[in-house]
Amino acid sequence: MRPRAALALALGLVLLLTGCGEPGRTPPQAGAPPAASATPAPSASPTPKPSRTTRPKPALRPLPKKLPAGLHRHSGDRAVALTFDDGPDPRWTPQVLDQLRAAHITATFCVIGRQAQRHPQLVARIVREGHQLCNHSWRHDLNLGRRPVAEIRADLLRTNQAIRAAAPHAKIGWFRQPGGRWTAEELTVARQLGMQPLHWSVDPQDWDHPTAKTIIKRVSTAARPGSIVLMHDGGGDRSQTIAACRQLIPDLNRRFRISKLP
Repeated sequence: MRPRAALALALGLVLLLTGCGEPGRTPPQAGAPPAASATPAPSASPTPKPSRTTRPKPALRPLPKKLPAGLHRHSGDRAVALTFDDGPDPRWTPQVLDQLRAAHITATFCVIGRQAQRHPQLVARIVREGHQLCNHSWRHDLNLGRRPVAEIRADLLRTNQAIRAAAPHAKIGWFRQPGGRWTAEELTVARQLGMQPLHWSVDPQDWDHPTAKTIIKRVSTAARPGSIVLMHDGGGDRSQTIAACRQLIPDLNRRFRISKLP
């Protein structure tokens, strides 16, 4: 082999061993860090946020086995008192008011605070036409009487504020606990706010949407001198109550006389 050819062969072997003969690849420089791997290194897991600790809600008081003493379950004389709960409702309350006005009868409306806030014109009409107002809690909370006293007070005050926003000079002389689930603590708060606890003695259960015929039968059978009759002008379809009142109002007024509470 000629010397020049032998030199070229040796140089090619050197280039092949060092990798410089691979097209597009640059030999690593001395002291350079190794090339980065194609697979990315796993990122550090984020620091977990501290969990929020929420205060447990206070346990509800048990309901008393018997209704507490001091509830008003009698009208105060021989007359019968009509009470309407869960309004005002823009569909049903005006129909009740129209019937009462035609018969020259006054009643007591136990209003829900947020309904009074939504329909202040109906609250104003109730007062304007000579009817009484009763606080029936802000949102018909069946467990209101079992809650802490501060919550009971705040609920009743909020409801009174909504009523007075609609009828600034209206007297709110009564409070009725939704469902009649009374506690002694609730009676105390209501009285501290100038309201008497209003219960009932006749419940036709019109909240369960019986027929008008059934409502009439239940009220007519149970009514006595001094009865407080519970019915509803809100909280659902009250068409059967409206229909029943067309017969009940004149009948009760003839038998006992209907009057508002003292």
